[in-house]
Amino acid sequence: MELQIDHKSSIPFHKQAEELIRRLIDEPEYRDGQYLPKEVDLSEQLKISRNTLRQAINTLVTEGLLVRKKGVGTRVQKKKIFSGVSNWLSFSEEMRILGIEIYNFELQIFRHEVSAEVAAFFNIEVSTKVMRLERLRGKKNAPFVYFISEFNPKIPISASENFNRPLYEILETDYGVIALTSKEEISAAAADAFIASKLEIKQGEPILIRKRYVYDINNNPIEYNVGCYRADSFTYTIESKRNI
Repeated sequence: MELQIDHKSSIPFHKQAEELIRRLIDEPEYRDGQYLPKEVDLSEQLKISRNTLRQAINTLVTEGLLVRKKGVGTRVQKKKIFSGVSNWLSFSEEMRILGIEIYNFELQIFRHEVSAEVAAFFNIEVSTKVMRLERLRGKKNAPFVYFISEFNPKIPISASENFNRPLYEILETDYGVIALTSKEEISAAAADAFIASKLEIKQGEPILIRKRYVYDINNNPIEYNVGCYRADSFTYTIESKRNI
């Protein structure tokens, strides 16, 4: 297919490139894990800088559509089957609906240098420091989840906030940032020594990892969140209907 950026359009080049690559990876020759053309070739074809092209590719990597292989290139992610729900709730809302009173056993907030994954999500440099909130939460006398939240550096959230309030209430009321969309991944893992000590389980015992990429009403990334749950405390239920 022909790839062409409209240089007269008001749509940013990286957004145009992102849409063109989305179409490209739906082509039969790329659908099942094939490598994209080299960045230098793609940027020349589109007549944009490699940094602009990388911005588009980073978005698709974050969404799980592309995979980067250092020294090899960028390939299309093989198609996976995902189950999901169209509506989502914050942790506080979920617990309120279940009638569970939640306690914060530990809470710390500090500036932290982001990982490559978080940098790609926020489209920032890996050396950038962002605000990181860590909380051990659970029922009375029974912690069952350790949360790590990292925030877009454009949101001036501070350590002086009262984090006993719901997080998205803080973002909306204090900063005018409305959380709208959450892309969620759920996986299983063995607890490392740190998480095991927090959740009061043995190292190596199974935990459930729930990762959320949260966006505002303008589709800007605002929060990267990882929750590590005791396996005996969390069940994720999905109800779906078959098209007939």
